[in-house]
Amino acid sequence: MPRYDYRCRSCGTTFELRRPMSQANAPAMCPAGHEDAVKLMSMVAVTGAAGAGAPAPSQGGGGGGCCGGGCCG
Repeated sequence: MPRYDYRCRSCGTTFELRRPMSQANAPAMCPAGHEDAVKLMSMVAVTGAAGAGAPAPSQGGGGGGCCGGGCCG
């Protein structure tokens, strides 16, 4: 079950709740009992392997550009 972060507008407490996705936007009550909590936007960091960069450009054939024929640069 996903976790969602909320912040209480009344007391400023940040807390998380586990609830089904169908209830993600349902009103949430903070641990102090206030009913004025808003869902926070989740930030997910995605990283690759260390040292992995973009693949090197091909040295063969085509000229690149938009059509690959070398006319565009």
